[in-house]
Amino acid sequence: MQRPDDRLASALRFATELVAWVATPWVLAAHSWALAVLSLVLLIGLPTVFATPGDKSNVIVPVPGEVTILLVLLQFGAAVTSAWYLWPAWAAALVSVLTAVALVTERPRWRWLRSLPFRRGG
Repeated sequence: MQRPDDRLASALRFATELVAWVATPWVLAAHSWALAVLSLVLLIGLPTVFATPGDKSNVIVPVPGEVTILLVLLQFGAAVTSAWYLWPAWAAALVSVLTAVALVTERPRWRWLRSLPFRRGG
């Protein structure tokens, strides 16, 4: 299966990730600075370290496509949850719409990721 053209999906995914990276530590900082830092380590660090060969050019720790999908879902969930906790309803609703559209546009990429044979070491 050929990699789908995911330029729109990639832009929407990145916009949603930015919301998660900003809003989640902001919410958690009210409780603990350590939790805020940990959220950044999880939201930015995990997808940097764990990637599916073929999806990224530089893979530190190879994982099956399903793991990459779960990491994206973690980002999306953090963005929506944090937005509703932190911002006014209209802003949280916009984040929810952004995330819903990103989910729809991600589907071809996720089908492709699930079709990739997993090989340790890239």
